Amino acid sequence: MDSNETNKIAGAILGTCLFAFGLNIVAKGLFSHPVLAKPGYDLPAAAEAVTEAKAEGPVEPLPVLLAKADIKKGETNAKACQACHSFEKGGAVKVGPPLYGIVNRSVGSIAGFSYSEALKAKGGNWTLEAINSFITSPKAYINGTKMSYAGLPDAAKRADVLDYLNSLAESPAPLPK
Repeated sequence: MDSNETNKIAGAILGTCLFAFGLNIVAKGLFSHPVLAKPGYDLPAAAEAVTEAKAEGPVEPLPVLLAKADIKKGETNAKACQACHSFEKGGAVKVGPPLYGIVNRSVGSIAGFSYSEALKAKGGNWTLEAINSFITSPKAYINGTKMSYAGLPDAAKRADVLDYLNSLAESPAPLPK
């Protein structure tokens, strides 16, 4: 290969690099944005959640919601929970503890399940009010819980699920009036 061919190849490579760098400079000029006063940006989901909470208005008391609750809808809404929990009597421990007989059961009482220290420290029983608060936002109700579920913000759907969970017992607890 003679020196003329080598010069052509080197010129082509250098020309391509020069074109790419020039194109980069032009693109930065066309698509630049002003320097941000504060790094980052507000997430739209957070703003929507605040708007939805304000738009929801006052929430009805739990006894009123439970009076309107539908066990069949609750069973449907609880299908998402089946990935981590079993619902049948004597059900196996999965990612989460079994939920059969959860209403009025002691918090953190299922043998064979590794509860978080925060949940063990909570103590007490799983009343309908406690379960309602927990499934609204598990991490807000028990800071440090292992449950990764974000929560069920719709009060009517929560009441349906609570009614369904209450029905999962040999003798369901009476609903509050």
